[in-house]
Amino acid sequence: MTDGTAVDTRPTKIVYVAEATAHGGRDGYVTSQDGRLDLKVAMPPELGGDGAGTNPEQLFAAGYSSCFHNALIMVGNRAGYDLSGSTVAAKVGIGPNRQRGYGLAVALSVSLPVLDPDLAAKLVDEAHEVCPYSNATRGNIDVTILLG
Repeated sequence: MTDGTAVDTRPTKIVYVAEATAHGGRDGYVTSQDGRLDLKVAMPPELGGDGAGTNPEQLFAAGYSSCFHNALIMVGNRAGYDLSGSTVAAKVGIGPNRQRGYGLAVALSVSLPVLDPDLAAKLVDEAHEVCPYSNATRGNIDVTILLG
């Protein structure tokens, strides 16, 4: 991607498919086909709801942070580093956009306490190229990565 050419990040083979169904939108519940996910969802108070359940932004934050952390561990292992004690936290913001809809923004906070900052930054950059969530969101929403 350094020459400005778009990189094709689509899968060449699907090896797993997750299925989930929403019932009632943001004031209902979500279930997964295998029954492992069965959660009440509710609008957060900031969007006019009662906050009496999880919400899609929290679910997205959980998915992105765990996926990015796994990508980070994988690139670290490939380079010969043990990333025990590392963490990735995600903040997902939602707000109105200029097209009368809504948009998202993500901030990932990465902690790699056992590595020097230059090496940590290199591994974070590599993980950002590998992570499926990063590949899906690249160019669509603002993703900020904070290394601390």
